[in-house]
Amino acid sequence: MELLRKRASQTSESVWLALVLACSGGLMDAYSFLGRGKVFANAQTGNLLLLGVNISEGNWGNVSHYLFPVIGFALGCALAHEIKLHLSHGMHWRQYVVACEVVLLGVVAFMPAASNLVANSLTSLACGMQVQAFRKLHGRPFATTMCIGNLRSGTQALVSYIHGGVRRDLRTAFLYYVVIVTFVLGAILGNFLLSAFALRAILASCVLLLIAFALMFEDREKRQLLAGQVDSPSRG
Repeated sequence: MELLRKRASQTSESVWLALVLACSGGLMDAYSFLGRGKVFANAQTGNLLLLGVNISEGNWGNVSHYLFPVIGFALGCALAHEIKLHLSHGMHWRQYVVACEVVLLGVVAFMPAASNLVANSLTSLACGMQVQAFRKLHGRPFATTMCIGNLRSGTQALVSYIHGGVRRDLRTAFLYYVVIVTFVLGAILGNFLLSAFALRAILASCVLLLIAFALMFEDREKRQLLAGQVDSPSRG
């Protein structure tokens, strides 16, 4: 019974939700890097690398440009966990996270280039919230704002399929690679939108996140319906 309940909660919208969020993640990184002074919104490893390089070269004026987004990302992770612990009424806590992201990125869209440091920090804050809130896809660990973990997991699943021939491993690899491709498509979209709309381009991420927000409502309704079917005595 518990196994059926768990399967019932894994609806197809989970895949679509992951793809929408991955597209938004790629767009956010392209936006911050190409439009806001070569700083990553998601790839904090890159920011830490550039932080170290600038410190080693004595470029102290650039240190804050990489340090504050890292701090913002960490605060975003913390804030998402706080929301999980304290906001569980009405909507799902992840919907509160997505709503906060929309507000943050909406503010960023109207910040001038002179405020890039604050804009990048707020974008990284939103990314940290997203990476903390969305960490599993059909029970598998994954990320919507970075690709290295997805690439590792997808490649491992592919090698497992080659050696064992288990189709589930092939499906897992395909799922990870599709998420990676979608992230790249988000980056491509972000670059095009920057050319057309300049710093307002991040509003496209707000649209994608609102779609994700709506998908979670539909997902929740289906989970409740399927859970009711599992519990129904007439359906055994």
